[in-house]
Amino acid sequence: MRLFPAPTRALSLVVAVYVVATAAAWATLHCAPKTHPLLALFIADCVATVVVFAFSRAFDNSSLYDPYWSVAPMVLAAGLPFSGLPGVVAFGPRQALMVAVTFAWGGRLTYNWLRGWEGLAHEDWRYLAFRKQFPRAYWAVSFFGVHWFPTVCTFAGCLAMWTTARSTAPLGAADLVGASIALGGTLVEGLADWHLRAYRKRGAEKGEQDGICDVGLWRWSRHPNYFGECAFWVGVYLIGVGASSTDALLTAAGPLTIVALFVFGSIPLMEKRSLERRPAFADYQRRVSMLVPWPPKPRNERNGPTRPR
Repeated sequence: MRLFPAPTRALSLVVAVYVVATAAAWATLHCAPKTHPLLALFIADCVATVVVFAFSRAFDNSSLYDPYWSVAPMVLAAGLPFSGLPGVVAFGPRQALMVAVTFAWGGRLTYNWLRGWEGLAHEDWRYLAFRKQFPRAYWAVSFFGVHWFPTVCTFAGCLAMWTTARSTAPLGAADLVGASIALGGTLVEGLADWHLRAYRKRGAEKGEQDGICDVGLWRWSRHPNYFGECAFWVGVYLIGVGASSTDALLTAAGPLTIVALFVFGSIPLMEKRSLERRPAFADYQRRVSMLVPWPPKPRNERNGPTRPR
């Protein structure tokens, strides 16, 4: 049976869950048998994920994990310089730069999740689809597909933070370019969300809820928010390259994993759903770039306009 706290209580619950998860990760990092620091960080990250999963299971709602994507990197970026792990140096300019861009991105993304969150009475449509597709094995699917796999992807993206935490080299061109790309990606995500909200609000006012947003950045990319997300992780990677070019091959796993997750996972799933719900989406696919913003092709007039009017 599901438990549905009121919104304020539900938010307090989410905060408490993430505090407990962070404490469990910190305890694991410092109490577990000594191993390679990077492996210890990964194990601690997995422990935090298991804690969140346990609460997801207890409250029968996998959406409890949704903030993890933005919260975990902020905790890692801010906590690493003070972790006491071997090789980690004191908090310096590069570490401050990494924390700044990560908090700009993570704070915005967490706020965006919060403003659209409907409480524990709501669960993401993708998880509801998994429930129908895997009725008996849902919680195994939820653990590996909804909780653990995104944690692995996010940890890969954060590998550059480990490189940065061990660097005493002065800031250079790679750091500045990386920070610019990361902040630019964050700005793109913010603009994309703003354009989408404005479009939906206008549609709601006119009683049309099922149109295709092709205004603003969505006129140039079918998934500008994902493009901004990928850009952020590329920027984080470049800051890591500025810290140590010798680790560039290892940390490249981060942006490559994130891009692959969106291109081969999230985007196909989203577009399959859109095609099922909106016949005109096929023409939108034909005209508009999937990810990288690019001038659209001419509209197929036979399908008519896709925006509310």
